[in-house]
Amino acid sequence: MKILGISLGRKNGTNDSMCKEALMAAKEMGADVEFILMFDLDIKHCTGCTACTAAVFSGRGNKCVIKDDFEWLVDKMYDADGIVFAVPIFEEGAPGIFHTIMDRFGPRMDKATCMIGEKAKEGSIDPRYIQNQICVSYMAFGGSEWITRVQADCFIQSMTPQWKVIDNRFFDHSLCLLADDEKIAQVHQIGVNLVEACKDPKKAVYQSEPGVCPHCHSREFYFAENGDVVCNQCGIVGEMKIEDGKPIFSFDEEVQIPIAHDVISGKFAHMEDIGKSIGMQMAMKQSEDYKAKMKKYKEFIQPVKPEK
Repeated sequence: MKILGISLGRKNGTNDSMCKEALMAAKEMGADVEFILMFDLDIKHCTGCTACTAAVFSGRGNKCVIKDDFEWLVDKMYDADGIVFAVPIFEEGAPGIFHTIMDRFGPRMDKATCMIGEKAKEGSIDPRYIQNQICVSYMAFGGSEWITRVQADCFIQSMTPQWKVIDNRFFDHSLCLLADDEKIAQVHQIGVNLVEACKDPKKAVYQSEPGVCPHCHSREFYFAENGDVVCNQCGIVGEMKIEDGKPIFSFDEEVQIPIAHDVISGKFAHMEDIGKSIGMQMAMKQSEDYKAKMKKYKEFIQPVKPEK
């Protein structure tokens, strides 16, 4: 068994140290461990060129055209049985480098997309992207109580490859965490939980404190004008009530679970929706009205750039 630790914090900071604490726990349980400091890598932003998507659907694999260290990182992730992320909290959520990983993942690393690509041409997709059931745990560390968005950021990252989330925890006021043996022990337990989950991923269950959404444990919701309440993580639509001072989120499981954002049927439903939009876009681009508007915007102004 291999457990990979990925720190998105500064070298030898709290995130580095706590990532290593979780890895120490994994090693004590007999796992092989590896550690990556993200700032050692050259990871560029996704440009949204969609070349990877076109390649997948045409049976040409799913490699990114950007030349940097991301493919190396992906290989390291998919060589592991479990991954633990240590994530610094910036303005209530995960930092930019974390979102860059999310952007570079999708849609080419989406399990549903890979399944379609493999169907288009057998052998075109690395089988690990479809077959591997990787367990993942997230630990987020912030300097204050501004931590409310980070759990959703972490969960959403796991949805694209359909990794199984074992722990998704934040530690607020963590600047002095190294002096808090109780919290260090909690981090250690996250490493233990991850190894136990990797022994049988299909039977593994969520170990952190349950959230309000009974499906994905989210605590973030969108309240629509029509009265619907939408889970910001899994996209399930339901209603919210307060019972005995606690929020209770309920929904029609037969209707909502099959289209949830983190299940394979929900992913296929999303791709069907996107496919319809792409078809409409392609038709639009053939119109004279579209061509005239694009000509107007292109000729109006050019971007300024720093002199080099």
